[in-house]
Amino acid sequence: MKNNSIPVLNIPNILLVDDEPDNLNILGEILMMKGYKVRQVSSGEQALKVAEKEKPDLILLDILMPDMDGYDVCRKFKHDSALKDIPIIFISALNDTNNIVKALSFGGVDYINKPFQAEEVLARVNIHLQLRQQSIELRELNASKDKFFSIIAHDLRSPFNSIIGFSEILLENAQVRNYDVYEEYTQIILNSARRAMDLLSNLMEWSRSQTGRINFNPESFEMANFIEEIELLFTEVAKQKSIQIVREITESTPVYADKEMISTILRNLVSNAIKFTYFGGKITISVQDKPEELIVSISDSGVGMKKEKIDGLFHIEHSTSTKGTNNEKGTGLGLILCKEFVEKHEGRIWVESELGKGSVFSFTI
Repeated sequence: MKNNSIPVLNIPNILLVDDEPDNLNILGEILMMKGYKVRQVSSGEQALKVAEKEKPDLILLDILMPDMDGYDVCRKFKHDSALKDIPIIFISALNDTNNIVKALSFGGVDYINKPFQAEEVLARVNIHLQLRQQSIELRELNASKDKFFSIIAHDLRSPFNSIIGFSEILLENAQVRNYDVYEEYTQIILNSARRAMDLLSNLMEWSRSQTGRINFNPESFEMANFIEEIELLFTEVAKQKSIQIVREITESTPVYADKEMISTILRNLVSNAIKFTYFGGKITISVQDKPEELIVSISDSGVGMKKEKIDGLFHIEHSTSTKGTNNEKGTGLGLILCKEFVEKHEGRIWVESELGKGSVFSFTI
């Protein structure tokens, strides 16, 4: 296992709006000393133009300004669909209750009185930046949830329609003792049931990983032997499409990892490779033993894909289930689950692909 660095979050960008240069300079210095990006403007018109281009994370807005006061500026922000979610903190010498209530009613999230204290400004800025970040994350989670339920509804409907429909046909033929269709339709029912089971298995594992209810239990084992066991699970499925599965692995490939998670990753990647490989094609499972990590790759001679398809493969909000070369249907969750489990091992997962020539999915442990 290799310890990858955590990506650095973007530095918050704060827009200061005040017609008094001294106020701008003092506020700017306070915020920049804490590492924030700061943009200073002296009018509401300038604030709107800058915000349209730069999309600040937070705005500190004065009320008493010529041409357009802070209330009007705030109102314009809140009526702009692209800017309305930016939190605005009013900062003004008008410290009576009426003005504070008015500022908040126009859409301000907070109010700081002048003369201000640096500690107070930093504390309020910090908490509203945190709230904004949480709001963004919540929206992303909701988008993922909506996509998640869409996948479930779409992908479960298909196999169960097949199971129900062909079961009805079998029943009708049984009543008239027409047994010729039994083998073909029974195979369809079996394949549909397997697809439904694959979806439910991935669904349960992904759900558990998202809620922190899945245990990470690493142990030492031989990857070469383990991959051989996984390959055996797909012997019959590969044979149906005359696909050859080849292993390029040295005899000794010790690894310290969670067996169940690695099994899920390999099963999904090999299953996808079979799904998108043409009849008579070839799949290669290889392992490179590097000093600090193990690289496992599954390559196929299948359909390949365009770059724009690759970019969204491991994100649930972009996930789609694509039919295979024999109209096989997937679960739509497999690669997302692979990414989750690879990251549990502090590893990486990626794909190299060329349309019409095949794909190589690789991950590290």
